[in-house]
Amino acid sequence: MNSTGTLRRVLLRPPRAEELSSWRELHWRSEPDAAALAEEHAALCGLLRDAGAEVVLADRPVPGDADAIYAYDPVLVADEGAVLLRVGKPPRVNEAEALEPALVEAGVPIVGRMQSPATADGGDMFWLHDRTLLVGRGYRTNDAGIETIRRALPHADVLAFDLPHQRGRGEVLHLMSLVSPLADDLVVAYLPLLPVRLVELFEERGFEIVEVPDDELDSMGPNVLALAPRVALALERNVETRKRLESAGVEVLTYEGAELSKGDGGPTCLTRPLLRD
Repeated sequence: MNSTGTLRRVLLRPPRAEELSSWRELHWRSEPDAAALAEEHAALCGLLRDAGAEVVLADRPVPGDADAIYAYDPVLVADEGAVLLRVGKPPRVNEAEALEPALVEAGVPIVGRMQSPATADGGDMFWLHDRTLLVGRGYRTNDAGIETIRRALPHADVLAFDLPHQRGRGEVLHLMSLVSPLADDLVVAYLPLLPVRLVELFEERGFEIVEVPDDELDSMGPNVLALAPRVALALERNVETRKRLESAGVEVLTYEGAELSKGDGGPTCLTRPLLRD
């Protein structure tokens, strides 16, 4: 599996108006507009199709879980199949099970299931190369979760990095809140909060780091989805990050995200890639 090859198939979960009542409990920035949210999601699906990806929609309800639209977190996809994770945010623990029917229908076998006390969020992990998985160890992904992934994917090189406390358990940063891969030698990242060992790994492997400015960290500047090597999908509002990416030779597509990203979920969070070239 890789995180930057041309995206061919991707799983998303459309929003449901009846699930949005939990937005305060789940710490969304403000109350979502159900109609506008649905319109933005449909537009995102259209953008992905136009980019050449088959869009798979998961439609099983997850009662009382506004965050269920963020399809990246509940599952890790590897060459072997999918590992159903146990999301570290308690109201989200049913999301993996809800995605399972869509994964199976899409032909993705289930190769692992995470059980308590293990927790792990997909937003804390991505494939650096085909067999190298980077994992952030933080408040949502614990040691037992990382060990579960190692057992489920014995041929993968799973490299774990401690994440910063920053604002604490109530406002957790995922690994992919800080860094996203865009090619086999390029990442976009907020450098001041990256683990030192991770910066050293990028340096050792010859990666270029496009730095996100301080004032675009909270607006999810580092949260960028690779549609193909050096082709990216980003939030429209992060203008300076986009300029820096384009200067590094990246073609940048954008989406509005006024409603879709109120729950602090950017383009990587909203999508679970199933197949890349």
